[in-house]
Amino acid sequence: MKVLVTGSAGFIGFHLTLALLRRGDQVIGIDNINDYYELSLKYARLEETGISENAIAYGKAVRSRKYGRYTFLKLALNDRRRMEELFADQSFDMVCHLAAQAGVRYSLTNPQAYIDSNINGFMNVLEGCRKQQIKHLVYASSSSVYGLNKEMPFSTSQPADRPASLYAATKKSNELMAHAYSHLFHLPSTGLRFFTVYGPWGRPDMALFLFTRAILKGEPLKVFNYGLMKRDFTYIDDIISRMLLLLDAPEPTTPYRVLNIGRGKPVSLFDFITEIEKNLGKKALHHYLPMQDGDVLETWADVTELEDICGQQAWVSTEEGVKKFIDWYQKY
Repeated sequence: MKVLVTGSAGFIGFHLTLALLRRGDQVIGIDNINDYYELSLKYARLEETGISENAIAYGKAVRSRKYGRYTFLKLALNDRRRMEELFADQSFDMVCHLAAQAGVRYSLTNPQAYIDSNINGFMNVLEGCRKQQIKHLVYASSSSVYGLNKEMPFSTSQPADRPASLYAATKKSNELMAHAYSHLFHLPSTGLRFFTVYGPWGRPDMALFLFTRAILKGEPLKVFNYGLMKRDFTYIDDIISRMLLLLDAPEPTTPYRVLNIGRGKPVSLFDFITEIEKNLGKKALHHYLPMQDGDVLETWADVTELEDICGQQAWVSTEEGVKKFIDWYQKY
């Protein structure tokens, strides 16, 4: 297949790009390489795919040194003209839209970035898919769309109309926009509500990266809501394996669907920290803080629908996943 991966210098996009290339697909990757977190990590991911930092210029196509089937472009989603040109110049079979302005807390102070990327940018992706009659659009939603829901586990049959942050609101908006395009233009689309993805090459603003860095530096961890939270931590390899299965599955019988993609086993924040301490051989210092605006107490994925499509497979345990991350982190 020829696949467009947006956000290919990001955490999930990087791993998906590598997986597609290793199995023989042709990939066009785009990313605006913004400075939401340290650029060095994004460029290091690109280097792993054979794209040199020195070769990157805005709008310029760069061919990978390692993978002849990979081309990267630095490109902003909300650059309407260049996005139109990209879809006009290329003939994609599938689009995996993973680029977005991420982060719940960041959305409290930088709201416009979320409208530019997550709303206007997604509109440009939808228009490109419509005009080129893409066979399947797979896009990133988020468990954040469940917002203030109290019923556990979170199921896609539940309402998701009470977002706790602008970030969550933009992700729910993406689902509604995709629904409209699927209904009007018969665009097959699958929205994936990711649940706290972690692993090697992960985002530095996420708990595992932040906690590991703080413990090694002897700095106190910022433990919000006094540690009384649970998250459905999901290892990156589990995410990627199921995304590949979804791409390879027959087109959705209905042109629009949304799926939870998470391990389905919430872990307390304290247990997660304990696993990090065990792998580092060092105790953490705790700085307890109240609940932050935009946060929720617990996430827990009902993955029945996902397993109906992908089959029931083992998920990486928290113990194994944290160890793999720590091994990578200490080398990196």
